[in-house]
Amino acid sequence: MKEVVVLSGKGGTGKTIIVGSLAALAERKVLADCDVDAADLHLLLSPSEKQKDEFWSGEVANIDGDRCNECGLCQELCRFNAIKDFRVDAVSCEGCGFCSHICPTKAITMNENMSGYWFISDTRYGPLVHARLGIAQENSGKLVAVVRQQARQIAEEQGLDYIISDGPPGIGCPVISSLSGAGLALLVTEPTLAGMHDLERVLGVCRHFGVPATVCINKYDLNKENARQIESQCLSQGVEVVGRVPFDNVVTESIVQGVPVVEYSNGNVTREIERMWHTLLAMLTNGSNA
Repeated sequence: MKEVVVLSGKGGTGKTIIVGSLAALAERKVLADCDVDAADLHLLLSPSEKQKDEFWSGEVANIDGDRCNECGLCQELCRFNAIKDFRVDAVSCEGCGFCSHICPTKAITMNENMSGYWFISDTRYGPLVHARLGIAQENSGKLVAVVRQQARQIAEEQGLDYIISDGPPGIGCPVISSLSGAGLALLVTEPTLAGMHDLERVLGVCRHFGVPATVCINKYDLNKENARQIESQCLSQGVEVVGRVPFDNVVTESIVQGVPVVEYSNGNVTREIERMWHTLLAMLTNGSNA
């Protein structure tokens, strides 16, 4: 099977809109939403939930009131100010475990933390694996790994050819977890100074992990000079610009209707995304190191 992950150096570039359209165009695929901190692909694909599982990760301190002698040492030494009135604030607790080691009466234990949920759902485009990280929870990189593992397992069991992943923005741990081991990365950017800067950062991450990268310039015609600079930037690094999606209000209209733009309209945006998918398909099939 071939895995393509769609990334962006910053949020708001239209990454999920592109993924939704690829979901409608691609055949024999499983979809994965790896943006577990702010998952939104399900809003566009309207999935029907089949399976829901808890995600346990990290630890939170717990004080046994019967054993605590209220010496106050844990409150004094907790650098995160997570203990007040001999109670642990689970949101503030970082799970370092220091308090459990210095407690003279061994009244503090570290308990595993339920950090969120992951789901397997059906959509009209095929299976979707997605997740929801709890409020103020960490270890999103581990949850991304669970999502990808489940997507790969579904692809193997059903004999599917592709995994299309909607990755998180930025260059942090969730992005690394989404990217490592993928067959191809599609980086969605926009013709702004911030878009150009953040594209360079995520390109560096792709190079570091040896994942071939391609670029899609979304709303390229809003600033054609910046778009040309992005193309020149990519050309100098041997990175192919596979998509130049024009600005069109039809994209917003399709979001309001809750359908991918390629199903809502057959205009310029749809034709460019269709052309881009055929290019990506050829790269995946031929194993191109774009």
